[in-house]
Amino acid sequence: MKNLKTILGMGILAAASFFIVAADHIDAPAVQGGNSDITDFYAFQGNNTDNLVFVANVQGLLSPAASDGAMFDENVLIEFNIDTTGDNVEDLVIQAIPRNGKMFFFGPTAPSQTGLSSMIETTPAVGGVVDITPYGTNAITSTKAGMSFFAGPRDDPFFMDFAQYSEIIAGNATGFNMPGADTFAGTNVMSVIVEVPKSMIGGSGTIKTWVESKRK
Repeated sequence: MKNLKTILGMGILAAASFFIVAADHIDAPAVQGGNSDITDFYAFQGNNTDNLVFVANVQGLLSPAASDGAMFDENVLIEFNIDTTGDNVEDLVIQAIPRNGKMFFFGPTAPSQTGLSSMIETTPAVGGVVDITPYGTNAITSTKAGMSFFAGPRDDPFFMDFAQYSEIIAGNATGFNMPGADTFAGTNVMSVIVEVPKSMIGGSGTIKTWVESKRK
């Protein structure tokens, strides 16, 4: 069974088979209670304006106690998709797959197949590897060929006042408070982050990008 909930973003400028089981903030039956759930996706220009940063957060609502034992699933591929031609089909992918305490990255490279299924793009050997940062320790990063990599637990950056949202839906309020209450305060996510030179992506200067989690 293949379940898809697209997580979209906009940016400026073959070992196993996987299929999509993506969703957001644990609201889809296929990923409820699992560790392939995508909470959020971010794509933005880096501090180095020649680079783009892609962030996929999974396993939302982790308490500090749960974060200490949280792990990436070795049967789940995180795939960043990049459309450089405007046809809503991925022209490049960056893939991340965990193995034995490390996160392996492949790409950016043209995918051997597009759509709901993927193969790990081990050829050509572009990408890198980083040790997965344990909870409560300083961030471990690595670099290769101008790219930078991170994987591990982070504070959930998404801000949402769900209590006030419920009041609005119920007709008891007309808008959000400023600053409001952060429902996700004190909870964590497992983050996969890659920073890539724009020159490795190309295109017209405007890209479409989305992320998927795909289970083996």
